[in-house]
Amino acid sequence: MTLVEIEQLLDQSFVAAKGALSGARNAAELEAARVQFLGQKGFIQAAKKSVGQLTVVDEKKRAGKLCNDRDRELQEAYQHNLSRIEQQDRAAALAERIDVTLPGRRSRRGRRHPLTTTCDDILAVLAGLGFQPAEGPEVEHDFYNFEALNMPSDHPARDMQDTFYVDAGARNDVVLRTHTSPVQARTMLASGKPPIRVSCFGRVYRKDDDPTHSPMFHQIEGIYVDKEVTFADLKGTLQLFAERIFAPGVKIRMRPSFFPFTEPSVEVDVSCVACGGIGHGGSSAADDGRCRICKGTGFLEIMGAGMVDPEVFRACKLDPDAVTGFAFGIGIERVALLRYGIADIRLLYENDERFLSQFVG
Repeated sequence: MTLVEIEQLLDQSFVAAKGALSGARNAAELEAARVQFLGQKGFIQAAKKSVGQLTVVDEKKRAGKLCNDRDRELQEAYQHNLSRIEQQDRAAALAERIDVTLPGRRSRRGRRHPLTTTCDDILAVLAGLGFQPAEGPEVEHDFYNFEALNMPSDHPARDMQDTFYVDAGARNDVVLRTHTSPVQARTMLASGKPPIRVSCFGRVYRKDDDPTHSPMFHQIEGIYVDKEVTFADLKGTLQLFAERIFAPGVKIRMRPSFFPFTEPSVEVDVSCVACGGIGHGGSSAADDGRCRICKGTGFLEIMGAGMVDPEVFRACKLDPDAVTGFAFGIGIERVALLRYGIADIRLLYENDERFLSQFVG
C-alpha cells in the first residue's frame, strides 16, 4: 500500500469512525464501535501495518504521524463519550433509588463546643462584674510578654514557661505569647491612669503536650487597678466568680504561691462539685471511698491570682505608691475539664461529633 492509499484509507474511514464513537447512545453501542474501528481488525491497525511496507523514509514518517494523529483523536472521542455514558448511567441508577414518597429527614443540629460555652460563660460573669474585654496580638514582643511583667532576661521564672520563639530575622525578641498577661501591660501603658478593669481572652502557646496540657490553649485574665484596691477585693471577686461558674455555695481556697508579676501570689482552688468538698462518698467515689474527681482532697485548682507587683506598675508607667490592683488568670480548658468531667484535654481538639454531641448548648 502506497502513501496515497494509506492517506485515503485514513481519511475515508475517520469521519465514520468518529461519528460512531461520539454518537453511541449506550455502553454496548460504544464498545461495538470501539472494536470495529480501534480494535485489531480496525482500519487504524491496518494502516499502521502498511506503514512498515513503505521504503521511502520521509513517506514512512508522514504516514506514521498521520496514523498516530487519527488514532489519538478517535481515542479522545471514545473516552469523552464513555465518561458521558457512565455519568448518565450513575444518574439513572440514583434516580431509581430515590423514593420521593418517603418522609423527609431532619438535618442534624450542631452543638456548641464546651470550650465556647465555658469561655462565653466566664466572659459574661466578668462583664457583670465590670470587666471590659481587651485584646492583644498572639505574636508578641519579649518586653510585653516578660520584661514588663517583672521577668527580665536573666529571671529564673522564664524557665517556668517553655516558650516558642518566632524567627523574625535579625530580631530575637519575638515570641508566641505564653499567657494573656501582655494584654494587661499594653492596657496599662495605653490607659495611663486608673481605674482600669479589663478582661483579656485569647490563645496562648507553651511547649506542653500530655493528657492535661496542650501546646496551644486558651486563657482569660482579669486585672483591676485603682486606688485602695485590696486583697479582700480580690477574694470577694473570685468567690462570686466561682459561684456563678460552678455552683451556688461553692467555696474557694487560696494557697500561697509565686508569680513574678503579682505579690503576694496565690493558687485558687474551688470545692469539688462532685463530692461537695468533703473528699469522699457520693456517686463519684472510688473503691477506697475517695472522690475520683478531687482525689480525696475536696478541692480543685482553677487559677492563679495575686496583687499586682509594684515593679509591673513601674514598667507600665504607673505610680505604685498611688495605685494598687489585683490580677488573676484562668485556663479555659482547665475549667471546661472540671465542669464537664472530661479526662483528656486532647478530646477538646479532635472534632469528633460523637464527643461533641454529649454537650447541650
